[in-house]
Amino acid sequence: MSTHRSAFELAHRAAWFKSSYSDQTGAHCVEVANLLPARVAVRDSKLPHGPALTLPPEAFVSFVAHMKSA
Repeated sequence: MSTHRSAFELAHRAAWFKSSYSDQTGAHCVEVANLLPARVAVRDSKLPHGPALTLPPEAFVSFVAHMKSA
């Protein structure tokens, strides 16, 4: 089994929570899940069975910083 497949499977079985950066109206919600100490997953809450972006923790920190500045 490839690492990509494993991350994909973990993302769909993960315990997701709504990010504090989400829009409070529910129109723009982001969910986050800690997969393992080495991966963080991000997805659109309106597409719970859709794709999830999986990142190492350092890249997730950069991702959040970029989104804050956008």
